[in-house]
Amino acid sequence: MKPMPSNVKRSLPIGTTMQTCDNSGAKIVKLISVKNLKTVKKRPQSAGVGDLVVVSVVKGIKEIRKELVPAVIVRQKKEYSRPDGTRIKFLDNSAVVLKDEKGNPRGTIFKGPIAKEAADRWPGISKVASIVV
Repeated sequence: MKPMPSNVKRSLPIGTTMQTCDNSGAKIVKLISVKNLKTVKKRPQSAGVGDLVVVSVVKGIKEIRKELVPAVIVRQKKEYSRPDGTRIKFLDNSAVVLKDEKGNPRGTIFKGPIAKEAADRWPGISKVASIVV
């Protein structure tokens, strides 16, 4: 996991439900917690693009449902800016389910674009991604 150079807004609070964009078997996941996040005491945690999170699988195949799995946020609706001055936003919030916390994805195919910040920070995701924006 590498540090992120851009100013990504953390716009996904705990309890957010989002879709997955891989073929891991999970369809809809709910955000439970954010890993390696330092905040002010009693402030609710929130996540942005490229963050490692723990999610609960709400909808999907029976073997994976109701499990707590690690995931990485790869798209968010809230606009954020990059160091070169460009602003980027996506049509939906989306995550990729991981096998372990080292960044190896559980799925083998990703649907839709992946943010450059997530691909740079997690090399395992960038190997599988077909479109990086």
